[in-house]
Amino acid sequence: MQPAANPRPRRLIVNADDFGQTPGINDGVIRCYERGILTSASLMVRWPEARAAAKYAREARGLSVGLHIDLGEWAYRNGEWVPLYSVTVIDDPGAVRTEVLQQLETFRRLIGSDPTHLDSHQHVHRLTPVDRIVGDIGEALGIPIRQQGDAIRYIGSFYGQGAKGEQLTDRVTVEHLRTIIEALPIGTTEVGCHPGTGRDAPGMYIVEREQEVAVLCDPEVRATIDAEHIQLISFRDLVGRNPNRGTV
Repeated sequence: MQPAANPRPRRLIVNADDFGQTPGINDGVIRCYERGILTSASLMVRWPEARAAAKYAREARGLSVGLHIDLGEWAYRNGEWVPLYSVTVIDDPGAVRTEVLQQLETFRRLIGSDPTHLDSHQHVHRLTPVDRIVGDIGEALGIPIRQQGDAIRYIGSFYGQGAKGEQLTDRVTVEHLRTIIEALPIGTTEVGCHPGTGRDAPGMYIVEREQEVAVLCDPEVRATIDAEHIQLISFRDLVGRNPNRGTV
């Protein structure tokens, strides 16, 4: 006789940002999917390596892929945040909506389907008016949006830098990730990550990406998930149950 299923399970999604940005980031994401606990990734469609990332994703059907909306990147330098690049004016609702929809169409051409979830580079989708625009699109598609709604809790503390780029080496360790996993609440939680190899990433977060790969692929982390009886799932598992999916 098999034991009854847990009526209140703990479910974990491990999602990598920046998929498609550089060859090294693609390699890190793929390693963590094939050898570690990664289940999902968010694709940056504007970068040249997005095609290679999409090709892999189309063939690795188990990998859930969402859209990582890219409206720009900022770095903390000389005591202030400075733009490294800007895609559009983020306080212009019309420009933002046009750009996000264009990235959505590019995603569809590359992947051949809608994204399984939405989030954004440097969490710009939490800013007004981007939040409303992305919220409307996510609702129309019937897919989750990071940190919008109560259905999926987001944990971003598996990250090796502070708010101003200061190194937090104790955050990207097997011990810290195990602590996060052991403390997961009932329901569904997304743990964000930024794996990469080759140190070819732009911006401030470079060396830490290799450390993330090592941790996400460590057997002790997988063993902790098993010991805690946590269900390791992807965003696709949630979208498949959504009866309200539509089109944009």
